[in-house]
Amino acid sequence: MNAIVALCHFCELHGPRTLFCTEVLHSPLPQGAGSGDISGQNEQAEEEEGGIQMSSRIRSHSPAEGASADSSSPGPKKSDMCEASGCRSLAGGHPGYVSHDKETSIKYVSHQHPNHPQLFSIVRQACVRSLSCEVCPGREGPIFFGDEQHGFVFSHTFFIKDSLARGFQRWYSIITIMMDRIYLINSWPFLLGKIRGIIDELQGKALKVFEAEQFGCPQRAQRMNTAFTPFLHQRNGNAARSLTSLTNDENLWACLHTSFAWLLKACGSRLTEKLLEGAPTEDTLVQMEKLADLKEESEGWDGSEEEEKPSSQPDVVEGQELSKSCPEPSLMPDCNSWNVAHRRLSVFRSLRHMRQVLGASAFRMLAWHVLMGNQVIWKARDMDLVQSAFDVLRTMLPVGCVRIIPYSDQYEEAYRCNFLGLSPHVQIPPHILSSEFAVLVEVRAATRSSLYPTLFDDEQSLNKYEFVVTSGSPVAADRVGPTILNKIEAALTNQNLSVDVVDQCLVCLKEEWMNKVKVLFKFTKVDSRPKEDTQKLLSILGAAEEDNVKLLKFWMTGLSKTYKSHLMSTVRSPTSSESRN
Repeated sequence: MNAIVALCHFCELHGPRTLFCTEVLHSPLPQGAGSGDISGQNEQAEEEEGGIQMSSRIRSHSPAEGASADSSSPGPKKSDMCEASGCRSLAGGHPGYVSHDKETSIKYVSHQHPNHPQLFSIVRQACVRSLSCEVCPGREGPIFFGDEQHGFVFSHTFFIKDSLARGFQRWYSIITIMMDRIYLINSWPFLLGKIRGIIDELQGKALKVFEAEQFGCPQRAQRMNTAFTPFLHQRNGNAARSLTSLTNDENLWACLHTSFAWLLKACGSRLTEKLLEGAPTEDTLVQMEKLADLKEESEGWDGSEEEEKPSSQPDVVEGQELSKSCPEPSLMPDCNSWNVAHRRLSVFRSLRHMRQVLGASAFRMLAWHVLMGNQVIWKARDMDLVQSAFDVLRTMLPVGCVRIIPYSDQYEEAYRCNFLGLSPHVQIPPHILSSEFAVLVEVRAATRSSLYPTLFDDEQSLNKYEFVVTSGSPVAADRVGPTILNKIEAALTNQNLSVDVVDQCLVCLKEEWMNKVKVLFKFTKVDSRPKEDTQKLLSILGAAEEDNVKLLKFWMTGLSKTYKSHLMSTVRSPTSSESRN
């Protein structure tokens, strides 16, 4: 996390002062002011906390560091420091602490002041504001302030007991400074809990020292018996004691370095950024819902197998016949994995390939029935041929509208599937053959070996097959058809577009019409508008034709449950309805 954590103190002689700060360095320590050469470092302490190896080391001293800095140093001058080290954390000549995070090659550097002049100015201003104007009621607790220019600050002020101070306590604050306002606000609960823990530990140590000093020499009674002295003289003679003296902890600064470094490491690891290209599509939502349903079903099957193990074995055998045991085989995950595993067995490579094989008029009839939601029946001996045809045709529909039974030994009703594969000997009911809501594709042996030219070098070419497409309601050649069908045919006939580009065109067209479906669903199902308003809406959407309306109504069944429940749970408030009236 690109931030600085600092401990600040309000000195009665000099006002707010920065005592100790820890910053993050993502690159090797800079040469020059305050960096020094780290080649001659001596290991001072090694700890492991929260997954970071805290290898704290003393940096080699350079003339620009410490209290003996010259006038070019950004830190305060020596004349401004308390004689009793109340405004100083590290002794003169102490170079500070460095911890190396071996996982990320990041260094956490602690010293009294940031060595960079701009960072020193930012920390200095945050210190002054945290101990003067930006305080919460009671002067003890967390607060947030800042701006884009000087950074944003999470500040937590607190008191430390001191038997020699006015009011027997001194004022401190721990501040966290960073430029990312959103990140800092989201980290508020984490920072509050961890910094509160550091403060409690400091206050606990100081309280023990305070009670021991009060027991040995009570200051309250001594002050009441002391003659009155001028206020300014009292201030000059009562310099602040160092925090190490108040807590009686000589390793205080090393412990604070460890805590601050871990705080920066942990706070930076708990939140990560993810690139989102947009809201999930309806196909994505439907696939997620189907996977969740499959997971619940599999858990139920596991439980039933444990309870009734003998009776479950026949079901496993029958489950190999997908048409008999699985009522909705389309609940399986996306068929892309199937395509990869059976690429050599696939016969139809794409919609363009199918259109070239079937012919323009037969393909248009088949595509029209697919888009309208009518039942598409394929009769063939080759199951791989039927499966490849369904894999190609399903790309024209939203995922939620696809219900496939790849191959069956008996006819299945249309409410169970809109894609049905049958073996050649299966008898189809006469009313289905004459129905306008079904289309049949019969795959027969070709009378001539060169009936269809070889379009792709497949192991199983289509030369040996003859495809007969029939329907009780053949699509007239002069019929306009749904708008999306005309656009799909235009993309397929455009030889300048590759197969991949055509696939992307299909995705865009489906999203365009699914957006229209969402508007129509909201308008008719949720708002319950009259038919006249619905006709106006369809005209605005460019879908007032009969085929377009049928398509929208069928595609409405493919909306995800998440989207439907969200809309149905959103009820218009009385205020909005009154304002409309």
